[in-house]
Amino acid sequence: MGNQVFLFACTMALLASYSSLVSAEVVNHSFHIPNSAKKMLACLVERFVAENDADSIPEPEKIDDGVLKDLDIEGSIDYGLTVTGLAGKDFGGMYAVKPLAVIRPAGADDVARVIRQALHSPSLTVAARGNGHSINGQAMAHHGLVINMKSMGDNNRIDVSVSAMYADVGGGALWADVLKRCVLGYGLAPTSWTDYLDLTVGGTLSNAGVSGQAFRYGPQTSTVTELEVVTGNGERTVCSNSQNSELFFSVLGGLGQFGIITRARILLQPAPDMVRWIRVVYSEFDEFTRDAELLVMSPESFDYVEGFVFVNSDDPVNGWPSVPLDSNHSFDPTHLPTNTGPVLYCLEVALHYHNHDHPSTVNMMVEKLFGRSRFIEHLRFEIDLNYMNFLLRVKRVEQMARDNGIWDAPHPWLNMFVSKRDIAAFNRIVFQNILKDGINGPMLTYPLIRSKWDNRSSVVLPQGEIFYLVALLRFSHAHPKESEINEMVAQNQEILQTCINNGFDFKLYLPHYKSTEEWKKHFGDQWGRFVERKSQFDPKAILAPGQKIFTRNHLL
Repeated sequence: MGNQVFLFACTMALLASYSSLVSAEVVNHSFHIPNSAKKMLACLVERFVAENDADSIPEPEKIDDGVLKDLDIEGSIDYGLTVTGLAGKDFGGMYAVKPLAVIRPAGADDVARVIRQALHSPSLTVAARGNGHSINGQAMAHHGLVINMKSMGDNNRIDVSVSAMYADVGGGALWADVLKRCVLGYGLAPTSWTDYLDLTVGGTLSNAGVSGQAFRYGPQTSTVTELEVVTGNGERTVCSNSQNSELFFSVLGGLGQFGIITRARILLQPAPDMVRWIRVVYSEFDEFTRDAELLVMSPESFDYVEGFVFVNSDDPVNGWPSVPLDSNHSFDPTHLPTNTGPVLYCLEVALHYHNHDHPSTVNMMVEKLFGRSRFIEHLRFEIDLNYMNFLLRVKRVEQMARDNGIWDAPHPWLNMFVSKRDIAAFNRIVFQNILKDGINGPMLTYPLIRSKWDNRSSVVLPQGEIFYLVALLRFSHAHPKESEINEMVAQNQEILQTCINNGFDFKLYLPHYKSTEEWKKHFGDQWGRFVERKSQFDPKAILAPGQKIFTRNHLL
């Protein structure tokens, strides 16, 4: 605490001496400082770190004198305790590391300047932070620089080409804003989404971006035709399938290891007016997967296909009440077969249509697409809603979670891809046994098609044309005990170890490992390509240190 008081006192003295040049807002020790005072304050911070906090910083992470004081950007640099504290946390809530500073870039040139400046240091790292929804600290930089991508002025620009059917979007723009701009302004929409849209464009493209449209259009990484990227060499580069293609495919699904996405060109299509949203229930996993796979492989299908597992009980969060789409609907368990097991399965689909389509036409199409589906006849729930409201459906869930105080609690989520070969055994061992009582949140599982993913990207997948997303989206109560969170994490580890012990073909999605050996196993025969790309585009391992794949100045 004494060091914090010292920094505060010195900073206030500096601001007072520059009172004719500097206007600063001091709120809870958080300062927004114009360019005229940045260099002086940077010197002060470096001196403070070196002289008053040396014991708290490991030797490799000390910052060289002069690295930040020469950083000249159009945006701002924030050193305040409140700002850096927020940048040292994420949605997962299980990791907290304090960066040296938070950069608010005015544009891509600022991002390039920051990285080029970091190149002059033997230890400084840089992490791009979107909306803070990482789970395991992937967007953090311990005693490094965190770039707040949402602050980029370019994010306010979403340029739509109606004739070419694409949108140029800033890397820090939220998908929710892209949706509103394209649909309301032009009647157009991107083809592939995530379930939750308050995520940044650059963030999802650095992973994959998966939802119920991916079976048809591929993940979001398959719906982008051009990127602007700032590499770990500090170079601002435009890339595409035909221009700087190695960088283009490296960055897509590259976990932030090769460059920071500052702009993306996203394919668009005409947006529908309405959506018929339907959920149907299965008691048998093989029938659930049969129908789901038929739908995703059929040339004529619904526009959205997902699924989830739920507990065969009246538990309001994990059980029957979690299935109906409307408060006027109710789940009648008397329709379930007498031999039903501990968990049930819900296939969730949606059909797009327009206001001029007659209801009978929509009904006929739904029945045609369901064909000979084997769901339980009287356990079918459906509603019609506006297209935008459908895509923003999780936003309502977020608001309820915030009202209940659980949105900001830790979220030890586990996301993975499991091969079709092993999904039945996974269901038997994991869903029906380890998770038979639920996880206090959604347990998603639905099929995806490998050929819709470009194998030139950095994403790694299980073998086979069909594989399954499994997403265990755990929620705790508002103020969980540490032991409760540890139990959730331990159960995740039990599931992963079960997969390993049984020889399941699986890959973590939004992966998190702590050792090089684990990362090598994750990438498998793609590890060599990944390392080669790192040596080309970020040879000093400056970018995305929170992923813990490479260390600064790691000898590749």
